[in-house]
Amino acid sequence: MSISYRLADIAAQLGGQLLGDAEVCITQVATLDNARPDQISFFSNSKYRAKLAATGAGAVIVGQADADATQLPRIVSDNPYAYFAKVSALLNPSPSFKPGIHPSAVIDATAQIDPAVSIAAQVVIEAGAKISAHSVIGAGCYVGANTVIGPHARLYPHVTIYHDCVIGSGLIAHSGSVIGADGFGIAMDQGRWIKIPQIGRVVIGDDVEIGANTTIDRGALDDTVIEDGVKLDNQIQVAHNVRIGAHTAIAGCAGIAGSAVIGRYCLIGGGARILGHLQLADHVEVAAHTLVGKSIREPGSYAAIYPFSKSEDWRKNAVHLRHLDEMLKRIKKLEQENALLKGKDQ
Repeated sequence: MSISYRLADIAAQLGGQLLGDAEVCITQVATLDNARPDQISFFSNSKYRAKLAATGAGAVIVGQADADATQLPRIVSDNPYAYFAKVSALLNPSPSFKPGIHPSAVIDATAQIDPAVSIAAQVVIEAGAKISAHSVIGAGCYVGANTVIGPHARLYPHVTIYHDCVIGSGLIAHSGSVIGADGFGIAMDQGRWIKIPQIGRVVIGDDVEIGANTTIDRGALDDTVIEDGVKLDNQIQVAHNVRIGAHTAIAGCAGIAGSAVIGRYCLIGGGARILGHLQLADHVEVAAHTLVGKSIREPGSYAAIYPFSKSEDWRKNAVHLRHLDEMLKRIKKLEQENALLKGKDQ
């Protein structure tokens, strides 16, 4: 069943200044390139002004500075992209699920399942686990012993949550994600590795999203903590005892080593690496593929990316990089000799 709203209805629900025909009917969101007359797009970057002029959208969302950039029906917002996201959520609500437990689910008698929970086929829920109201547990999910999941959680198929984890409200966990597996704790003894039991938990706050195949290890002694509003992309490794501050967003394939502490409102680019026991201040941005090898104490944007080039040029530059220390010593020596010569001339 399709959903549609008049532009006036959208502005009434979400705010913003409405300019132009308020009766335009909107059924979906779309890009400026591909929008149809029954769709709404957004404009927030001046380099796309030509696309705005050519768009087939029935309406657009613009910022205050661009309120007169088009004569199309439009909603003026302080943050067009965020407003676009809200409109998309309005037009594309999450599917509803009927409460109930599939006959093939295996649930321990001591587990506490709220009557308003939906549990799909082949789910396993162990002893002492608690699932709160309006949560949806997808097919093939596993919830370990004594784990607590707050209300309005959504576990997509084949999510695994180990024992003793604590999950706040509104969790979204995508397929293949693993919460609470053992951290990589081993000790060498007489030529052999000894496993260190990982006895901490994973504690996750409210409104957290975890991407597909992302893993969050349980703490070795203390807990691994993911604070409120954190958004994790696909295929991220979060090691034991890591703490990620509220409303931080981390892009795909990032790796965070054990006991690292990431501040609030940080942005971590795809493929970035953060070494263990480091600390990142609040409001730190780390560029994609950056290796963070020491703590970052001040907010700001940081990058450590070697620019790509043709293979033969890269090889030549790599040879020079290997001799940087030697070259630096030679330069210092030349500077000293030059200073002596200037002194003699004077």
